[in-house]
Parts: sequence; structure tokens; C-alpha cells
Amino acid sequence: MKRRLFRLSESGSSPVSKVSSKSQSKINLPRFRSSIALRFTGPVVRVLARTPVTPNFLSWAGFILALGAAALVIAGYPLAAGIVVLVAGFFDSLDGALARLTKRVTPFGAVLDATLDRLSEAVILLAILAVYAIQQSLLGVLLVGAALVTSLLVSYIRARAEAQGLECKAGIFTRAERVVILALGLLLSHFTPALLIALAVIVVFSLVTIIQRVVYVWRQKPAA
Repeated sequence: MKRRLFRLSESGSSPVSKVSSKSQSKINLPRFRSSIALRFTGPVVRVLARTPVTPNFLSWAGFILALGAAALVIAGYPLAAGIVVLVAGFFDSLDGALARLTKRVTPFGAVLDATLDRLSEAVILLAILAVYAIQQSLLGVLLVGAALVTSLLVSYIRARAEAQGLECKAGIFTRAERVVILALGLLLSHFTPALLIALAVIVVFSLVTIIQRVVYVWRQKPAA
């Protein structure tokens, strides 16, 4: 049954340097994320490696699914949209793994993947923004706008750092976490504050990650 959406009211080490021993003693979040992702994507990627499916195809498939999720949001099917967001996120995690396994890593593929990831995130958030605007929910509009800006900044800082030859995978809240939280917000949107809470979580932890990445890059020193 079609449901009204959002029943809400306003009520590793760097290639040029090493991280300090103190930070090395902590949990390596990038490695932890990679191990978790490998556990879920490994079997699927090994099957895909035996097919004609290319990494770029998977990148485009994830983006198309994100467009579908955005359409479901606007149409008023948040539960279905949340499921599609999770599926799209899973596709996004497959393309890079497939490229590495089949030795088809290319500069164009990396740029295409990053570009479509940003677009995927943006179209879903813009769809939610449109719904909040129609509902005249100022709080919802502000949270979506803040989530969009902070999410893009997290990725932008990494891109700029890597353009300078610095690895920058630091931070507690990357795209994978944002996708999961946003999907949960959509899946639970029939509970009045769920999506607003999810958006607030994305904003707060994205800001924390922005600070972590800026500090991480600042602490790295050029090799002698």
C-alpha cells in the first residue's frame, strides 16, 4: 500500500609518511572496513570475475539503482527506497573489488566510480529534500542540505589529499556508513522521527570525519 512519506513535523600508512605510533596503536578502521566488505563481496566478486560483467558496468548499475531509489522516495515508498539504497550501495562496493581481482584497475574507472558515487548520494538526498520542501518542513530541508554538503566534503578532502600524493582514508564515517544510516532512516520512516534522526547522525558524524581527515593530512610530513 502506498504510504505517505516521512510523517514528520518540525516538532594504512601514507605513501609519503607514516602515521604517529599513537594512532597506529588504535584500530585500523580502513583495514577493518575492507575486511568486512571482503566478507560480503568476496564470493560475489569471484563469481562475477568469471562473467563478461565489467567494473564500469557495476558502477553504472549502482547509479541507476540510486535513481530508482530517488524515484521511490518522491513517489512515497520509503520502505522500498531504503531497500534499493542498500542494494545500490552493495553494487558500489563490488566495482572496485572486481577491478582489482581482474586486474582492470584504470584511472578512468576510478574517476567514473567516484563520480557516480557522489551523484548517487546526491540524487537520493535531493529527492528527500524535494519531499520535505513539499511538506514545508524547514527542519527537514536544513538537515538534508547539511547532510549533502558535509557528505560531499568528506569525499572531497580525500580526493584533494590523494591529488597531493597523500593517502586519506581516515575518519569514522565514510560513504559505507552514510549509506547504511540513510537506508535505515528510510526503512524506519514510518516511525515519525526516524529519518530526521538518520540525517542528523549523518551531519554530525560527517563533520567529525571532516575534522579527522583535515587533522590527519596536517599531521603528515613530507618524506625527507
